[in-house]
Amino acid sequence: MCGIVGIVGKGPASGRLVDGLTRLEYRGYDSAGIATIVGDHIERRRAEGRIAKLEALLTREPLSGTTGIGHTRWATHGAPNEINAHPHATESVAVVHNGIIENFAELKAELEAKGRKFETQTDTEVVAHLLTVLLAEGNSPEAAMALALKRLHGAFALAVIVSGREDLLLAARRGSPLAVGYGDGEMFVGSDALALAPLTRRISYLDDGDWVVLHAEGAQVFDSDGNKVERPVKETAMSGALIGKGNFQHFMQKEIFEQPAVIGDTLRSYVNPATRYVSLPKMPVDFAALPRVQIVACGTSYYAASTGRYWIERLARLPCDVDIASEFRYRDPILEKGGLSLFVSQSGETIDTLSALRHAREKGQKIASIVNVPESSMARESDVVLATHAGPEIGVASTKAFTTQLAVLASFAFAAARERKTLDPAHLRHLANAIYEVPEKASAVLATDEKIRAAAEIVAKARDVLFLGRGTSYPIAMEGALKLKEISYIHAEGYAAGEMKHGPIALIASDVPVIILAPTDEWFEKTASNVQEVRARGGQVILFADRKGIDKLGSLAVAAIELPESDPFVTPILYSIPVQLLAYYVALLKGTDVDKPRNLAKSVTVE
Repeated sequence: MCGIVGIVGKGPASGRLVDGLTRLEYRGYDSAGIATIVGDHIERRRAEGRIAKLEALLTREPLSGTTGIGHTRWATHGAPNEINAHPHATESVAVVHNGIIENFAELKAELEAKGRKFETQTDTEVVAHLLTVLLAEGNSPEAAMALALKRLHGAFALAVIVSGREDLLLAARRGSPLAVGYGDGEMFVGSDALALAPLTRRISYLDDGDWVVLHAEGAQVFDSDGNKVERPVKETAMSGALIGKGNFQHFMQKEIFEQPAVIGDTLRSYVNPATRYVSLPKMPVDFAALPRVQIVACGTSYYAASTGRYWIERLARLPCDVDIASEFRYRDPILEKGGLSLFVSQSGETIDTLSALRHAREKGQKIASIVNVPESSMARESDVVLATHAGPEIGVASTKAFTTQLAVLASFAFAAARERKTLDPAHLRHLANAIYEVPEKASAVLATDEKIRAAAEIVAKARDVLFLGRGTSYPIAMEGALKLKEISYIHAEGYAAGEMKHGPIALIASDVPVIILAPTDEWFEKTASNVQEVRARGGQVILFADRKGIDKLGSLAVAAIELPESDPFVTPILYSIPVQLLAYYVALLKGTDVDKPRNLAKSVTVE
């Protein structure tokens, strides 16, 4: 996901633009650049690769000016090189852009017919040329922006500066997030509040379709119809201190070790510490009368949703479907009017999930969302928000956001079970206690850190790795495989252990580690037979189990990591942590870029 930062101010802009871009590195990118207004013209500095290269360029070729824009680019149209890096500029304007301009080819042909010359392969450049043509026709910058937005199709966020107008910054959002920051005699724009954290804590979030004219003293927001509107300005708790690595080597490592705290923060929103009573915000549906719940998510969030399905159906006896967001609309599912659709997303901006949400809304569904960003588009378009409290997650590979999503889904299933009266009070009390004990037991899981580091040395030598689990451990096996793929680039697959004989068993050999998640739950004995099958074929078993499981199966494993005994209801949350640590230590041994793995972005805002 690309990142945008912009300043119209009273002090030098370039250093602060670069600092803002650094705070957006977690989104993933392959080039970076800034542009400022210098006198009556625009100057740019751009570099392929990391921001450090841009900083080195600025050391050699400093850039003055108090008004400017910056961008970290994740390539969609055009190769990741300096030519295609943002900002894109003409003699009149410079533009940075997140998202995709869907009709760029048609606009490009039209603009070329008018004599405009294109230098890049990107869709963004059409915005710069379109604005230039509109300005040349005598329109003011504000009028040109309004006219250009009517011509652009797609999901995007834009920030624009105009030559000779050091007092002006224009920005717009359509499907891609954008925040406006209010300073003292200066104004800012950024893809999120994190980019603006050192500049201001007074933030306003643009609604979808909004565009904004920023001057040093304030901002005027217009909606998609061109009407002047007011958007609330809020004090954000986000600060620069929140994104330091502290004593950890990587953000991902720090975020893994934050999980006891953030799971606790999240559960405190739903579990009364005195009574252990689990409650949700007022829901837009009656659980007792609800015939079905539909959950939609992508990637890691999809595996959280898949775990939630087990909980919701088993505890609340409530039918539950789970869909990958990118397939949801195209499957054209049958959605009963007044039913509940639940959307799970860390950022609340993932375009596939957001589009699925809007589709469900059109079909008359009530909308609930589980998100980590309460100001996000998904949150603002929901009837109820079930917030995770993971805090900013900088590492591209999700860790603490995943386990806090699981914590919320467990609370959701518990509340639904209580309302539907599918569990007796004693069982509900037992489950509430199990949920409330998760943060402490998560700390105990982290104490196995050194044993997991040793197991990683086995996995790091492999080309292929299998993860197996049954029941609620099956989605965690898939998530473990995803984490390993994401940051170590080792091919890995997660399977339901009962499916092993239906194909994956053909892959087992002496050089194939098989990670088996085996809490002593109702599926344990069947999982134990899978361990025997793997060993019989020479596979290397790495076992995650509690003391009872290790006593029975540990002798068959090349590495056995003991996890705390816990109620099977909460084992998916606890068993998520060691597979994250395993992926992390394998990636360290492989020497990959842990926090910013290749080709990946933190939040996917284009289809």
